[in-house]
Amino acid sequence: MTTSQSLASLSASVTSLRSSLSLLDSSISILDSGISDFPRLKTVLSSTRHFELTPSTTLTLAQASLASELSPAITTLLQRTEQYIAKLERKQNNLVARSELLEGRLEGGEGRTGVRRQRSLEKIVRRAGTPNSLGGREGEERALRLKTLRQKKERLGYAVERLTLQSQQRQRQLRMSVAAT
Repeated sequence: MTTSQSLASLSASVTSLRSSLSLLDSSISILDSGISDFPRLKTVLSSTRHFELTPSTTLTLAQASLASELSPAITTLLQRTEQYIAKLERKQNNLVARSELLEGRLEGGEGRTGVRRQRSLEKIVRRAGTPNSLGGREGEERALRLKTLRQKKERLGYAVERLTLQSQQRQRQLRMSVAAT
């Protein structure tokens, strides 16, 4: 009886142990399925700071520092730009003045000079008459002298006109330089 009782109790112990093992196996499989996703959850749930909040005093100091660093560079660039613009304006004014001067020369040269030359030659021929009427050589010399004097007069007229235009140009430049300062 003792053996049969001990066998019965051992049999109950073995059954109990088997049920505990099956319960432990099911617990392990449940735990395993529950924690198998932990590495992914760790990366998902890790705290990543996308934006940092900084105090307004720090921002103000950073802005002031940046402004103090950039201000001289901006001032220098603005001065260079203004100088370059002034240089281009002077160049433009010089070109306009030169254009006016050349235009005046062309208008004076083509319009007045051609007509003047023709008239002066006609006058010389009328005054001098034929070379034989004044004694040949004298008439030719007088006509030649009159022609050279008229050419000299025209050259002097052009020189005066050119100097007048140059004077006006310099006055404009002077006014602009005084206005710029």
